[in-house]
Amino acid sequence: MLAYSGPPPWQWSDLATSWTAEPLVLALSVLLGAWYLAAVRRVNRAGGAGSGGGAGSGVGVGGGAGSAGGRWQPTRTVAFLGGLLLWIWCTCSGLGVYDRILFTDRAVQVVLLLMVVPLLLALGAPVSLLVEAAPAARRERVLRALRSRPSKVLMFPAVSTALLMAPPWLLYFTPWYEWSVSSGLGNVVLHLALVLLGLAYFWPRLQLDPVGHEYPHLVGLFITFAEVIFDAGLGIVLIYGGHLVAEHYYLALGRPWGPSPAQDQTWGGNAFWVLGDLVGLPFLAALVRRMVVQGREETEAVDAELDARFAAAAERARETGQPEEEETGMRPWWLDDPNLKHRYGG
Repeated sequence: MLAYSGPPPWQWSDLATSWTAEPLVLALSVLLGAWYLAAVRRVNRAGGAGSGGGAGSGVGVGGGAGSAGGRWQPTRTVAFLGGLLLWIWCTCSGLGVYDRILFTDRAVQVVLLLMVVPLLLALGAPVSLLVEAAPAARRERVLRALRSRPSKVLMFPAVSTALLMAPPWLLYFTPWYEWSVSSGLGNVVLHLALVLLGLAYFWPRLQLDPVGHEYPHLVGLFITFAEVIFDAGLGIVLIYGGHLVAEHYYLALGRPWGPSPAQDQTWGGNAFWVLGDLVGLPFLAALVRRMVVQGREETEAVDAELDARFAAAAERARETGQPEEEETGMRPWWLDDPNLKHRYGG
């Protein structure tokens, strides 16, 4: 057995004082953050002139995702930049220093990269920002891509849910995990893949950004409850399953301090179970808030349309001097509205 050559015994202070560098994550975070801030400035300078450019496109594009009164909502910017900073912290702080040394450390990192970082990035509505800040020709290309068949397949609830629920099971019960801890390339791939897979889930579920097809938010609620069960199931298997993940790697590591590999996996299973359930709460809150806001917006849209129609009917009655006759054969307009017809069976 080779002598241990890793970092010193882990301490809580290492989360803030121990640092490493992951060039790919740092580069992507800086580039994405710079693009986001530049796009926000363009949208704010234009006074939201680009918002709603795809309103009639059938992909749910509008200024409501991030712009308010012609300006980009600061809360979106805070969420997106917070997601990038958390991504850096997860991979470059003490959590990244020990992610190939301690099973528990890796378990916490997996939860944050798969469920928290993507949620914050999705709350930043980056696709809506791209649409609002882009020139008309580029905006139309983005909208066509969102309407494409691959995009709709990716956003189908069963597909996007599998992209969130399957990776942890595949990670811990295939060679993927041992590759991620024994190889520098495998470690970087994991850090990137978890965020991308999480985004593929949260983007269509939140529906803050344009999506190829909108599904009722209740679907997202049911999926979230199913995800809680899957997290608990994986945690229980890791704790009581009797199978040591990457056993040969951790034994060969020869770590002379801290818990044994079996105890470390037990702690990691508990961490995955508890954290996996806790981090689902912000998503539930965001989903419920989105349901309330969308319901209010749709109610206001219906009221405004009805008020306009009644006003037009009253104006015609004044001009003709006769009461307006009721159009009994007219199809209700909301049954043809792409944003409302799914609620009323259109």
